[in-house]
Amino acid sequence: MAHAVRFYETGGPDVLKWEEVAVGVPGPGEVRIRHEAVGLNFADTYFRSGLYPVRLPDGIGVEAAGVVEAVGEGVTGVAEGDRVTYTGSPLGAYSTERVMPASHLIKLPPEISCETAAAMTMRGLTAAYLLRRIHPLKPGDTVLLHAAAGGVGLIVSQWAALLGIRVIGTVSSEEKADVARAHGCEHVIRYRDENVADRVRELTGGAGVPVAFDSVGKDTFAGSLASLARRGLLVCFGTASGPVPPIDAMQLAVQGSLFVTRPALADYIADPAERAALAGELFEHVAAGRIKIEINQRYALEDAERAHRDLEAGRTTGSSVFVL
Repeated sequence: MAHAVRFYETGGPDVLKWEEVAVGVPGPGEVRIRHEAVGLNFADTYFRSGLYPVRLPDGIGVEAAGVVEAVGEGVTGVAEGDRVTYTGSPLGAYSTERVMPASHLIKLPPEISCETAAAMTMRGLTAAYLLRRIHPLKPGDTVLLHAAAGGVGLIVSQWAALLGIRVIGTVSSEEKADVARAHGCEHVIRYRDENVADRVRELTGGAGVPVAFDSVGKDTFAGSLASLARRGLLVCFGTASGPVPPIDAMQLAVQGSLFVTRPALADYIADPAERAALAGELFEHVAAGRIKIEINQRYALEDAERAHRDLEAGRTTGSSVFVL
Protein backbone atom coordinates (compact mmCIF):
# COMPACT_ATOMS: atom_id res chain seq x y z
CA MET A 1 0.00 0.00 0.00
CA ALA A 2 1.01 3.58 -0.58
CA HIS A 3 1.24 5.99 2.34
CA ALA A 4 0.38 9.65 2.73
CA VAL A 5 0.18 12.38 5.36
CA ARG A 6 -3.36 13.69 5.76
CA PHE A 7 -5.20 16.01 8.13
CA TYR A 8 -8.83 16.00 9.27
CA GLU A 9 -8.88 19.29 11.16
CA THR A 10 -6.82 22.46 11.14
CA GLY A 11 -4.37 23.22 13.92
CA GLY A 12 -0.82 22.57 15.04
CA PRO A 13 1.62 20.00 13.66
CA ASP A 14 -0.07 17.25 15.70
CA VAL A 15 -3.07 17.21 13.30
CA LEU A 16 -0.90 15.55 10.64
CA LYS A 17 -1.60 11.81 10.33
CA TRP A 18 0.52 9.15 8.57
CA GLU A 19 -1.83 6.71 6.84
CA GLU A 20 -2.07 3.91 4.31
CA VAL A 21 -3.92 5.09 1.20
CA ALA A 22 -5.19 3.50 -1.98
CA VAL A 23 -3.85 4.97 -5.22
CA GLY A 24 -6.03 4.36 -8.24
CA VAL A 25 -5.31 4.41 -11.93
CA PRO A 26 -4.89 7.71 -13.74
CA GLY A 27 -7.90 9.05 -15.60
CA PRO A 28 -7.92 11.26 -18.70
CA GLY A 29 -5.24 13.93 -18.43
CA GLU A 30 -3.74 12.36 -15.30
CA VAL A 31 -0.62 10.43 -14.32
CA ARG A 32 0.41 8.21 -11.44
CA ILE A 33 3.73 9.34 -10.02
CA ARG A 34 6.02 7.57 -7.57
CA HIS A 35 7.75 10.16 -5.44
CA GLU A 36 11.47 10.03 -4.68
CA ALA A 37 11.57 13.27 -2.69
CA VAL A 38 9.01 15.74 -1.35
CA GLY A 39 9.53 19.43 -0.61
CA LEU A 40 8.85 20.98 2.80
CA ASN A 41 7.61 24.56 2.41
CA PHE A 42 6.32 27.18 4.83
CA ALA A 43 3.17 27.37 2.73
CA ASP A 44 2.38 23.84 3.93
CA THR A 45 1.87 25.21 7.43
CA TYR A 46 -0.67 27.75 6.11
CA PHE A 47 -2.90 24.93 4.81
CA ARG A 48 -2.46 22.91 8.00
CA SER A 49 -3.28 25.85 10.28
CA GLY A 50 -6.29 26.99 8.26
CA LEU A 51 -4.78 30.27 7.07
CA TYR A 52 -5.31 28.92 3.56
CA PRO A 53 -8.73 27.21 3.78
CA VAL A 54 -9.25 23.79 2.17
CA ARG A 55 -12.03 21.23 2.29
CA LEU A 56 -11.19 18.55 4.87
CA PRO A 57 -10.05 15.87 5.13
CA ASP A 58 -7.22 16.42 2.67
CA GLY A 59 -3.64 15.58 1.91
CA ILE A 60 -0.91 18.15 2.36
CA GLY A 61 2.10 19.36 0.44
CA VAL A 62 2.49 21.14 -2.90
CA GLU A 63 5.91 20.07 -4.17
CA ALA A 64 7.59 16.78 -5.04
CA ALA A 65 9.68 15.01 -7.65
CA GLY A 66 9.68 11.44 -8.87
CA VAL A 67 9.03 9.05 -11.73
CA VAL A 68 5.90 8.73 -13.86
CA GLU A 69 4.61 5.15 -13.52
CA ALA A 70 1.42 5.34 -15.60
CA VAL A 71 -0.33 7.86 -17.83
CA GLY A 72 -4.01 8.34 -18.54
CA GLU A 73 -5.81 8.92 -21.79
CA GLY A 74 -4.84 12.06 -23.66
CA VAL A 75 -1.58 12.72 -21.84
CA THR A 76 1.10 13.81 -24.31
CA GLY A 77 3.58 15.96 -22.40
CA VAL A 78 5.12 13.17 -20.32
CA ALA A 79 5.52 9.42 -20.66
CA GLU A 80 5.97 6.44 -18.38
CA GLY A 81 9.46 6.47 -16.92
CA ASP A 82 9.98 10.24 -17.16
CA ARG A 83 11.55 12.02 -14.20
CA VAL A 84 9.41 15.00 -13.27
CA THR A 85 8.88 17.67 -10.65
CA TYR A 86 5.94 19.91 -9.77
CA THR A 87 4.66 22.56 -7.44
CA GLY A 88 1.11 23.74 -6.79
CA SER A 89 -2.37 22.34 -6.25
CA PRO A 90 -3.95 19.92 -5.70
CA LEU A 91 -2.60 19.20 -2.24
CA GLY A 92 -1.17 15.75 -1.58
CA ALA A 93 2.56 15.84 -2.24
CA TYR A 94 3.29 14.32 1.19
CA SER A 95 2.81 10.81 -0.20
CA THR A 96 4.80 7.90 -1.54
CA GLU A 97 2.77 7.94 -4.76
CA ARG A 98 -0.30 9.67 -6.11
CA VAL A 99 -2.52 10.32 -9.11
CA MET A 100 -2.51 13.93 -10.29
CA PRO A 101 -3.05 16.14 -13.35
CA ALA A 102 -0.26 15.79 -15.91
CA SER A 103 -0.49 19.50 -16.74
CA HIS A 104 1.34 20.39 -13.51
CA LEU A 105 4.46 18.38 -14.29
CA ILE A 106 7.84 19.74 -15.39
CA LYS A 107 10.30 17.28 -16.93
CA LEU A 108 13.68 17.19 -15.25
CA PRO A 109 16.98 17.42 -17.12
CA PRO A 110 19.38 14.53 -16.36
CA GLU A 111 21.76 16.83 -14.44
CA ILE A 112 19.22 17.51 -11.67
CA SER A 113 18.30 14.83 -9.14
CA CYS A 114 14.80 14.35 -7.79
CA GLU A 115 16.02 15.37 -4.33
CA THR A 116 17.43 18.63 -5.66
CA ALA A 117 14.25 19.24 -7.63
CA ALA A 118 12.04 18.71 -4.57
CA ALA A 119 14.22 21.18 -2.69
CA MET A 120 14.04 23.90 -5.31
CA THR A 121 11.02 23.76 -7.61
CA MET A 122 8.74 25.97 -5.52
CA ARG A 123 11.58 28.05 -4.06
CA GLY A 124 13.43 28.35 -7.34
CA LEU A 125 10.39 29.33 -9.39
CA THR A 126 9.50 31.84 -6.68
CA ALA A 127 12.99 33.32 -6.90
CA ALA A 128 12.66 33.33 -10.67
CA TYR A 129 9.47 35.38 -10.80
CA LEU A 130 10.62 37.71 -8.02
CA LEU A 131 13.78 38.64 -9.88
CA ARG A 132 12.64 38.26 -13.50
CA ARG A 133 8.98 39.31 -13.59
CA ILE A 134 7.97 41.56 -10.67
CA HIS A 135 10.10 44.66 -11.31
CA PRO A 136 12.63 45.69 -13.98
CA LEU A 137 15.66 45.34 -11.75
CA LYS A 138 19.00 46.20 -13.34
CA PRO A 139 22.70 45.75 -12.49
CA GLY A 140 23.70 48.05 -9.66
CA ASP A 141 20.28 48.06 -7.97
CA THR A 142 20.04 47.19 -4.29
CA VAL A 143 17.14 45.18 -2.81
CA LEU A 144 16.07 44.26 0.71
CA LEU A 145 15.48 40.55 1.29
CA HIS A 146 13.95 39.21 4.49
CA ALA A 147 14.67 35.63 5.62
CA ALA A 148 17.87 35.71 3.61
CA ALA A 149 19.06 32.36 4.99
CA GLY A 150 15.86 30.55 4.07
CA GLY A 151 15.28 28.36 1.05
CA VAL A 152 13.98 31.14 -1.20
CA GLY A 153 16.43 33.64 0.25
CA LEU A 154 19.54 31.64 -0.60
CA ILE A 155 18.40 31.19 -4.21
CA VAL A 156 17.41 34.85 -4.60
CA SER A 157 20.77 36.01 -3.24
CA GLN A 158 22.77 33.80 -5.60
CA TRP A 159 20.64 34.69 -8.62
CA ALA A 160 20.75 38.40 -7.77
CA ALA A 161 24.55 38.27 -7.66
CA LEU A 162 24.55 36.77 -11.17
CA LEU A 163 22.42 39.71 -12.32
CA GLY A 164 24.66 42.31 -10.64
CA ILE A 165 22.03 43.18 -8.02
CA ARG A 166 23.17 43.93 -4.46
CA VAL A 167 21.23 42.23 -1.65
CA ILE A 168 20.73 43.50 1.88
CA GLY A 169 19.46 40.48 3.77
CA THR A 170 17.89 40.13 7.20
CA VAL A 171 18.43 37.13 9.49
CA SER A 172 17.82 36.18 13.11
CA SER A 173 21.29 35.00 14.18
CA GLU A 174 24.98 35.25 13.41
CA GLU A 175 24.97 31.64 12.21
CA LYS A 176 22.32 32.50 9.64
CA ALA A 177 24.19 35.69 8.78
CA ASP A 178 27.24 33.62 7.83
CA VAL A 179 25.05 31.41 5.62
CA ALA A 180 23.52 34.44 3.89
CA ARG A 181 26.90 36.06 3.22
CA ALA A 182 28.25 32.83 1.79
CA HIS A 183 25.43 32.84 -0.75
CA GLY A 184 25.75 36.36 -2.08
CA CYS A 185 24.28 38.77 0.48
CA GLU A 186 26.45 41.87 0.36
CA HIS A 187 25.14 43.19 3.68
CA VAL A 188 23.34 41.28 6.44
CA ILE A 189 21.15 42.81 9.15
CA ARG A 190 20.40 40.90 12.35
CA TYR A 191 16.87 42.15 12.83
CA ARG A 192 16.75 41.30 16.54
CA ASP A 193 19.71 43.61 17.24
CA GLU A 194 19.34 46.38 14.65
CA ASN A 195 16.59 48.60 13.27
CA VAL A 196 16.16 47.31 9.75
CA ALA A 197 14.92 50.52 8.13
CA ASP A 198 17.61 52.66 9.78
CA ARG A 199 20.33 50.26 8.68
CA VAL A 200 18.98 50.11 5.12
CA ARG A 201 19.02 53.90 4.93
CA GLU A 202 22.57 53.92 6.21
CA LEU A 203 23.70 51.35 3.63
CA THR A 204 21.99 53.19 0.77
CA GLY A 205 23.14 56.71 1.61
CA GLY A 206 19.67 57.62 2.85
CA ALA A 207 17.91 56.69 -0.39
CA GLY A 208 16.32 53.38 0.56
CA VAL A 209 15.83 50.43 -1.77
CA PRO A 210 13.65 50.30 -4.90
CA VAL A 211 12.30 46.86 -3.98
CA ALA A 212 11.85 44.95 -0.71
CA PHE A 213 11.08 41.22 -0.81
CA ASP A 214 9.18 40.26 2.33
CA SER A 215 8.13 36.68 3.10
CA VAL A 216 7.70 37.30 6.84
CA GLY A 217 4.57 39.45 6.84
CA LYS A 218 3.10 41.03 9.95
CA ASP A 219 6.31 41.53 11.94
CA THR A 220 8.33 43.08 9.11
CA PHE A 221 5.70 44.96 7.10
CA ALA A 222 6.21 48.41 8.65
CA GLY A 223 10.00 48.15 8.52
CA SER A 224 9.89 47.05 4.90
CA LEU A 225 7.79 50.07 3.92
CA ALA A 226 10.14 52.36 5.83
CA SER A 227 13.10 50.90 3.91
CA LEU A 228 11.79 51.79 0.47
CA ALA A 229 13.00 54.57 -1.77
CA ARG A 230 10.56 57.03 -3.25
CA ARG A 231 8.10 55.13 -5.51
CA GLY A 232 9.54 51.88 -4.19
CA LEU A 233 7.81 48.51 -4.32
CA LEU A 234 7.12 46.18 -1.39
CA VAL A 235 6.63 42.58 -2.53
CA CYS A 236 4.77 40.66 0.19
CA PHE A 237 5.13 37.05 -0.91
CA GLY A 238 4.76 35.24 2.41
CA THR A 239 3.27 35.54 5.88
CA ALA A 240 5.56 33.52 8.17
CA SER A 241 4.76 35.78 11.14
CA GLY A 242 1.10 36.30 10.20
CA PRO A 243 -0.87 38.25 7.59
CA VAL A 244 0.15 41.82 6.82
CA PRO A 245 -2.02 44.49 8.45
CA PRO A 246 -4.63 46.45 6.48
CA ILE A 247 -2.95 48.87 4.09
CA ASP A 248 -3.61 52.58 4.54
CA ALA A 249 -3.40 54.01 1.02
CA MET A 250 -2.70 57.52 2.31
CA GLN A 251 0.34 56.26 4.20
CA LEU A 252 1.72 54.90 0.94
CA ALA A 253 1.50 58.41 -0.46
CA VAL A 254 2.97 60.04 2.64
CA GLN A 255 5.94 57.66 2.71
CA GLY A 256 6.92 58.32 -0.89
CA SER A 257 4.19 57.20 -3.32
CA LEU A 258 4.95 53.57 -2.52
CA PHE A 259 3.56 50.40 -4.13
CA VAL A 260 2.61 47.12 -2.46
CA THR A 261 1.91 43.82 -4.19
CA ARG A 262 0.95 40.41 -2.82
CA PRO A 263 1.84 37.97 -5.65
CA ALA A 264 1.25 34.22 -5.79
CA LEU A 265 3.52 31.81 -7.63
CA ALA A 266 0.50 30.15 -9.24
CA ASP A 267 -0.21 33.25 -11.30
CA TYR A 268 3.34 33.33 -12.67
CA ILE A 269 3.41 29.69 -13.77
CA ALA A 270 -0.21 29.29 -14.89
CA ASP A 271 0.81 29.83 -18.51
CA PRO A 272 2.77 26.73 -19.66
CA ALA A 273 5.12 28.78 -21.84
CA GLU A 274 6.01 31.18 -19.02
CA ARG A 275 6.45 28.28 -16.58
CA ALA A 276 8.76 26.53 -19.04
CA ALA A 277 10.80 29.71 -19.51
CA LEU A 278 11.24 30.32 -15.78
CA ALA A 279 11.99 26.65 -15.07
CA GLY A 280 14.44 26.48 -17.95
CA GLU A 281 16.39 29.47 -16.68
CA LEU A 282 16.42 28.04 -13.16
CA PHE A 283 17.49 24.56 -14.27
CA GLU A 284 20.25 26.00 -16.45
CA HIS A 285 21.78 27.93 -13.54
CA VAL A 286 21.54 24.95 -11.17
CA ALA A 287 22.88 22.42 -13.68
CA ALA A 288 25.86 24.70 -14.40
CA GLY A 289 26.60 25.16 -10.69
CA ARG A 290 25.97 28.90 -10.75
CA ILE A 291 23.16 28.46 -8.22
CA LYS A 292 23.69 25.86 -5.50
CA ILE A 293 20.72 24.30 -3.75
CA GLU A 294 21.47 23.78 -0.08
CA ILE A 295 19.52 20.87 1.43
CA ASN A 296 20.24 21.33 5.12
CA GLN A 297 17.41 19.25 6.61
CA ARG A 298 16.18 15.81 5.56
CA TYR A 299 13.22 14.03 7.15
CA ALA A 300 11.35 10.79 6.71
CA LEU A 301 7.85 11.48 5.42
CA GLU A 302 6.28 9.92 8.50
CA ASP A 303 8.10 12.58 10.57
CA ALA A 304 6.08 15.42 9.06
CA GLU A 305 4.95 16.62 12.49
CA ARG A 306 8.55 17.12 13.65
CA ALA A 307 9.48 18.78 10.37
CA HIS A 308 6.67 21.32 10.76
CA ARG A 309 7.73 22.06 14.32
CA ASP A 310 11.31 22.69 13.20
CA LEU A 311 10.15 24.90 10.34
CA GLU A 312 7.85 27.07 12.45
CA ALA A 313 10.44 27.40 15.21
CA GLY A 314 13.01 28.81 12.78
CA ARG A 315 15.38 25.88 13.27
CA THR A 316 15.95 25.37 9.54
CA THR A 317 18.20 27.02 6.97
CA GLY A 318 18.18 26.62 3.21
CA SER A 319 15.88 23.95 1.84
CA SER A 320 14.27 20.97 3.59
CA VAL A 321 13.03 17.77 1.99
CA PHE A 322 11.38 14.50 2.85
CA VAL A 323 13.33 11.55 1.42
CA LEU A 324 11.60 8.35 0.44
